[in-house]
Amino acid sequence: MTRTTLSTVPPAKTTAPGRGGRGGGSLSKAVRRREARVGLVFVAPMLLLFIVFRFGPTLGAAFLSLTDYRLNGEWQFIGAENYTRLLHDDLFWSSLGVTALYTAFFVPLTVLLSLGTALLLHRTLWARGFFRGVFFLPYVTSIVLAAVIWKWIYEVEDGLLNASLGVFSLGPIDFLGNEHLVLPSIAVTSAWKGFGYSMLILLAGLQSIPRHVVEAATIDGANGWQRLWWVTLPLLRPVLFFVLVIEAIGSFQVFDAMYVMTAGGPVRASYSLVYLLYDTGFKFFDFGYASAIGLVLFLVVLTFSLIQRRLIGRDAD
Repeated sequence: MTRTTLSTVPPAKTTAPGRGGRGGGSLSKAVRRREARVGLVFVAPMLLLFIVFRFGPTLGAAFLSLTDYRLNGEWQFIGAENYTRLLHDDLFWSSLGVTALYTAFFVPLTVLLSLGTALLLHRTLWARGFFRGVFFLPYVTSIVLAAVIWKWIYEVEDGLLNASLGVFSLGPIDFLGNEHLVLPSIAVTSAWKGFGYSMLILLAGLQSIPRHVVEAATIDGANGWQRLWWVTLPLLRPVLFFVLVIEAIGSFQVFDAMYVMTAGGPVRASYSLVYLLYDTGFKFFDFGYASAIGLVLFLVVLTFSLIQRRLIGRDAD
């Protein structure tokens, strides 16, 4: 009788902490708030550095672009006169065109080179670490050193490239002295210098793709190109979007290679927007106008990134 009575008593309901009930919900919210505060403490130093050394100078440059600021510290608020001056400055528009044309050469070349190398390293198991280091090595070298090396390669008389073309009775070609060839030549130099970083990012993205998805496509009869186009690239889209954005930002900021290899020539065919900013600020000491150029460059890069986001990165999240 006793056993029967005890066995018919229903078990008491219990609520796991954080799973339901007022007590669990309040505890869970308190834990989340405490974790958020702890996380904020850890990120506060980097956030402070970002505000002081990134956000702060941007606001300072925006204000400076509204002034006529000189090297001796004298300044006068002139409103939007610097931007009006930009609209009528032929040198600004030509340098903007040079920068856009260089970006059109550099970004596709770098992305294709990085993606192709990453695909080869992803397939190759033998000495993968060795080749990964070899391809990444130019990235850690100085851009000035890379520009000097490639300037010698492009030399008309004693350059390695023209010497190789001479074997086939071609050339010599003045790669850096021809206004139609100078931007592609500099783009090749910059792509060789920087593709290793994007290669590693794309390689990491390739290695994160689930193997069973590729195997399923293979079983369904997809060949290598079909697997690349319909499986690999769609799954690699977030990483590819990131690479496109960082390479585009870098291409709009090109200066070092042009300064070392061509000094903006010939006939300003390699005179980029950052080169104009450098000359305006540090050669003519017109800091207000230089700040206006820098802010316009920032808006151009932001607009280009948003366009990429719209066209490529909509499903990247």
